[in-house]
Amino acid sequence: MKALEGKIALITGGSKGIGRAIAHTFAAQGAYVAFTYLSSVEQGESLVAELKAKGVDAKGYRSDASNYEAAQELIADVVRDFGKLDILINNAGITRDNLLMRMSESQWDEIMEINLKSCFNTVKAAFRPLMKQRSGSIINMSSVVGIKGNMGQANYAASKAGIIGFSKSVALELGSRGIRCNVVAPGFIETEMTAGLDEKVVQTWRDAIPLKRGGSPEDVANACVFLASDSSTYITGQVLQVNGGLLT
Repeated sequence: MKALEGKIALITGGSKGIGRAIAHTFAAQGAYVAFTYLSSVEQGESLVAELKAKGVDAKGYRSDASNYEAAQELIADVVRDFGKLDILINNAGITRDNLLMRMSESQWDEIMEINLKSCFNTVKAAFRPLMKQRSGSIINMSSVVGIKGNMGQANYAASKAGIIGFSKSVALELGSRGIRCNVVAPGFIETEMTAGLDEKVVQTWRDAIPLKRGGSPEDVANACVFLASDSSTYITGQVLQVNGGLLT
């Protein structure tokens, strides 16, 4: 039996990068896949086509998870369309890098809205259906930067550190209802975003990692499979680092 056989998963920011890899990996493990996208319409539509071509029941929703009302509508739509919700993965996120002395208020606020508030919005919206069925796995995506900080990313680091504190609190509040909440904290993951960087810079990063390579989106997706599956039913409130040993 596949690890996620028959489970309904919702992935925010699922049309590209890590989110897309999670969608494909979950589908391969037997899950039905719902995901959100916002600006990447073409990529969202192609992902639905790819998943359906594999015989997977999948649907993309153009939705802004940083908007409270939109998140409420999103969860209601997923439950209506799929019948229930078993797994919620908050993967949507952006960067607006700048040194703190040059960082604008809007660069701070935008990061907090999209990276951190979106987690509050979707988890709050999912409370009722998850508590009604007394089961569920919530996975919130943090970062190695949220654990150790990084120059030029005070806003991003704060948002990702906030996700950890938020998730630990959710785990405490919902554990008695059979609902688990964990965090995945990726390190240097090679995606289409990093493909445009100077190869010498990327190699320097790889050399600093004990496993001597950058991670793949599938490495993160596999960690999510474990935390979403019944193999981790006694694990909640934890941070699973996927970083090749970069931070221990």
